[in-house]
Amino acid sequence: MANVPSGRPEEDPASVEVRIVANVKLTAHPRKVLRMDWDYLCGFCHDRDCDARLDSPARGTDPAQIMPWIVASLLSAFFLGFYELGTKHAVNGNAVLPVLFIGNVFAAGLWLLLMAAQAANPHFLPAVFTVAPIGLLQHAQIVLKSAIVGAAWTCTYFGVKHLPVSISSPIRATGPLGTLLGAIVFLGERPSELALLGVVVTLASFVALSFAGREEGVHFLRNPWVGWLAAGTAFNAASALYDKILFGRAGFRPATVQAWFSIYLAVLFLPLAIGWKLRWWPRQEFHWRWSIPCLSAALLVADFLYFGALRDPGALVSLVSGLRRGSTLVAFAGGIAFFGERSGAAKAVAVAGMLLGIVLTITG
Repeated sequence: MANVPSGRPEEDPASVEVRIVANVKLTAHPRKVLRMDWDYLCGFCHDRDCDARLDSPARGTDPAQIMPWIVASLLSAFFLGFYELGTKHAVNGNAVLPVLFIGNVFAAGLWLLLMAAQAANPHFLPAVFTVAPIGLLQHAQIVLKSAIVGAAWTCTYFGVKHLPVSISSPIRATGPLGTLLGAIVFLGERPSELALLGVVVTLASFVALSFAGREEGVHFLRNPWVGWLAAGTAFNAASALYDKILFGRAGFRPATVQAWFSIYLAVLFLPLAIGWKLRWWPRQEFHWRWSIPCLSAALLVADFLYFGALRDPGALVSLVSGLRRGSTLVAFAGGIAFFGERSGAAKAVAVAGMLLGIVLTITG
């Protein structure tokens, strides 16, 4: 049995879990594994058969240690910001439905190649990219997620097409508020007074952003695309709550969900793409742009990191969702720099207020 630190009573061996990984010493505690001098490098694998897995509920309890799911959320935010900029470039003056369909076909094709390689040689891919076999019920759960995200993306892409990205991205950043509300109602989370203050600050900043948007002819109450974007944000909030159920309770692996989710999304968008091609409704012409596969690649990375963060037992969906919306900084700066959007100073104040509100919300 491992040595117990002096001054502490000896614990029952059955309640103590000790693992030595890469010759690293671990301090034993009841039902906990605390690591010393170990940089947690495989926090997103979560392979139950992996000898390097450290899945104790105590991970990240040291205040001086940055929890892996926080790092994953921030990296996800970085790539999500580039995804939002790529989306604006891809749909700006372009037909939306083909962009949606082709982007998802690209993601689905990539995962199909990985799944084919896995079938040919089960040991070819790292465990983190391995798609686990699932049953009919699990497929139905992923189809539901695909339907929610498909509705969210359809609304969001049309909104982003017709609105400046320096306005659309901050609106989408309010999604964590909906996630917080859903976490209160459905997951039993209870916000603190600081979190409620963050909600108030975010909503006030949202109003300030609406006044700044009027200088570009965007009237929030009269512009239908603001409504489309708000609907997409609400669907995304619902998707975030469902993600926590899939990863935190149902135990899905990130690769499994992302692979089948990408495939089912391509299938769901296929009828819309056919309708666009056959001109079942008045439509705009499609122009190929390299930003389409690029935005798909950025989203694959962002979602993979995000799914890995949510699967961490200690991760809170409201925190992960809020941190991920740091993408607003990347998208806002890119909208001013690359798309020449106006009213940068006025929008910057409103965006800073929204980010402050989000920080207060997730801190509380």
